[in-house]
Amino acid sequence: MNSAVGTDRRGERHAVVVGGSLAGLLAAHVLVGHADRVTIVERDHFPEGPEPRSGVPQGRHPHVLLQGGQAAMESLLPGFLAELRDAGAPLVGMPSDLVLWQDGRWFRRTSATTHIYTGSRAQLEELVRRRVLANPLISTVEGADVVGLLGDASRVRGVLLRERSGDAGAQPHPLEADLVVDATGAGTKAPQWLAAIGATAPHEERLDTGLAYASRIYRGRSGVLDGETVGYYVYPGPSQHHGGGALPLEDGSHLVIVSGLRGDEPPTGDDEFVAYAKRLAHPLLDRWMAEAEPLTPAFGYRRTANVRRRYDLPGHPAGFLATGDALCTFNPIYGQGMAVAAMSAVALRDALADRRRTPSTRRVQRALVAASRQAWDISAGADRAMPGATGNALDGGPGDRVAGWYLRRVRERAPGDPVVDRAFRAVLTLSEPVAALFAPPVARAVLFTRPAPTPVEPPAEPEEPGV
Repeated sequence: MNSAVGTDRRGERHAVVVGGSLAGLLAAHVLVGHADRVTIVERDHFPEGPEPRSGVPQGRHPHVLLQGGQAAMESLLPGFLAELRDAGAPLVGMPSDLVLWQDGRWFRRTSATTHIYTGSRAQLEELVRRRVLANPLISTVEGADVVGLLGDASRVRGVLLRERSGDAGAQPHPLEADLVVDATGAGTKAPQWLAAIGATAPHEERLDTGLAYASRIYRGRSGVLDGETVGYYVYPGPSQHHGGGALPLEDGSHLVIVSGLRGDEPPTGDDEFVAYAKRLAHPLLDRWMAEAEPLTPAFGYRRTANVRRRYDLPGHPAGFLATGDALCTFNPIYGQGMAVAAMSAVALRDALADRRRTPSTRRVQRALVAASRQAWDISAGADRAMPGATGNALDGGPGDRVAGWYLRRVRERAPGDPVVDRAFRAVLTLSEPVAALFAPPVARAVLFTRPAPTPVEPPAEPEEPGV
């Protein structure tokens, strides 16, 4: 069959999702509407509760669920956002609740126009896992590696599994499937798997700034930050290479992050981590850390390249899809990964349910790429301006250069102009398309006004409405 989810000769439709993280769980949830059974293959063993997993290397670092991702999650799992709130995940209003610095300017703390969840990745993933795995049509194979694909250059027909038993001589065994979805994340081996069965490996677009970061949990005095301020964030940029901040977690602690570029990576030693925070453009975070209690050691992370694998181009076999970071990986500093995982699952659901056309593998894969396109344009577009950036996606062409000029003017005006900031933040949080930045009131401000004044010092309190 041409359908992305075909039917085997027994008349049973079986889908295998490789990877049990957020993207894989949500893909499996969608596929139960189109397959008789779905198997999630996960190299780890799932924890009993909200614990970090080795298979999620970013799990100990800050994660946010952007507003576009919130809408997608609620569409997929009705009532999920209420569960997240009930579990204590902080809902942070922007820009009112945070002290934000970018390009040498403090943002005005005007009324919130968008909200983000800043709880731990482990908590959010555990809530999703509990909901998804409650479905009896979904089973799991844990503690097993996928080491290859079944099939040929025209169609993928399953996966080869090897148990992670420690036995070096263990032989892989087949798991047949009508559809295989790669959700193994940024470290995906799917290009090699496809090449091994004679299929075409995807063209990869790459852009790497060399950004690295380190994170550590702290508890402030009485478990709080500063009154009506729930977090700080200093965004890195072309003129300020160091970034960092503190974001609230569900237990009242704060996850502190510091970042730097290639050759100036943050250390993970206790004293060195504290000293590195002094490199930020303002001593705000350093002063808070001096009075707060560190609860964990620091953990580092350095794989922050933007990578997009073009499985949507002609020549790839039927019966294979990629989603989440296995399809498109973004610089994590922009906080887009969880939102795009959820938005991709919505795109998968809608493409498979479209009665107007046959949901072929390529057509569905194109829908998944489209779901990640805005996040890619934001992340890659911003990273092109960073010093030392490398990769074959570094030059976006004349159109991107014009867009970059316009977006620089947007960034200059957003901290002090609530109209521009509202549109800018809606686009960044994936709740509005990029076209929102060209709406007449925004375009007039961007093209014909000077940047408005902003606070000279970090604003200690939100502004009164109407100010």
